[in-house]
Amino acid sequence: MKENEFTHKPLLTKREREVFELLVQDKTTKEIAGELFISEKTVRNHISNAMQKLGVKGRSQAVVELLRMGELKL
Repeated sequence: MKENEFTHKPLLTKREREVFELLVQDKTTKEIAGELFISEKTVRNHISNAMQKLGVKGRSQAVVELLRMGELKL
């Protein structure tokens, strides 16, 4: 087997990660949208998609799970 066959694939997309990195900085949906030049609806969609991938029901649960998995740093 090749060494890189089992490389870790990130759970989140680049944009989902950017949204959560700003979320843990206590940014609002509106502030995140402004910083990333996307709509507030798109921010909510990224958060919702990530929560679905993680199998959690809330933003705070998603943050805790991402931190636990090492997918997000404070």
